[in-house]
Amino acid sequence: MTILHKYSNLTQRLITAFFGAAVIISSIMYSPWTYFVVFLFICFMTMREFYALAGLDGMVVQKTFGTLTGLLVYCLSFLIEANMLSYRYYFLIFPMVACVYMIKLYKKTERKPFTNIAYTILGIFYVAVPFALLNIAAFENQKYDYQIIFGCLFILWASDTGAYFAGTLFGKRKLFERISPKKSWEGVFGGAVLGFAFAYGLPYFFSSIGHPPTIYSWQWLIIGVIIIVGGTFGDLVESLLKRSIEIKDSGDSLPGHGGFLDRFDGLLISAPFIVAFLEIF
Repeated sequence: MTILHKYSNLTQRLITAFFGAAVIISSIMYSPWTYFVVFLFICFMTMREFYALAGLDGMVVQKTFGTLTGLLVYCLSFLIEANMLSYRYYFLIFPMVACVYMIKLYKKTERKPFTNIAYTILGIFYVAVPFALLNIAAFENQKYDYQIIFGCLFILWASDTGAYFAGTLFGKRKLFERISPKKSWEGVFGGAVLGFAFAYGLPYFFSSIGHPPTIYSWQWLIIGVIIIVGGTFGDLVESLLKRSIEIKDSGDSLPGHGGFLDRFDGLLISAPFIVAFLEIF
């Protein structure tokens, strides 16, 4: 990390993106277990950053218990969707969440225990649940298939990249100045164009490498729209959180990108809509 800090922000961003994408994509394509481990780590780091932000805002959240509950949700989702556990094990989530209330009974000095409880549960639903839903997409056809996770990430990254460069070069009209002064309509348009181009090309890419597409071309286009819109709102939602705490980045784990929450905020909002679309249509 320290070595990268001597480079410009753009150089840091490119280096981090290259190595990060290489690790994530190779893990997704290699096996379901490498996918599981890498996204378990991402889920852990993202929850850690969220609870750290809540702490900066004066909240006394149950960091350890909230993180363990979130990771349980993720692990159960993977094991159940992989047909290693019965769906009945989903019911373990409810008593775990209920324990959040009971633990607070033994904290005598807190002024607003229910506000702190709300932030603890929010960390589970805002971060862990979307990552758990990705497991449903990964096992869309009753067996592990990397295509949907692979494609969603590439559309998201393409959209982010297009938005970054279009906003930097041409950004004039503010998108949501009250929440995020630097984001522009030009950036949104640039991200939409590149993201939609990737969504259109994914079926052809999978066919070219000898993997018949798992879902239809029109479904990829709908997913592209979901990610472009959801990614924009996800970024704004996280900006609203950071603005309320008066900080710039959620962390410094990823040079040039901030933290894991900064990097995956679009996926947190998009994932529920993607899975709902795939399951219903």
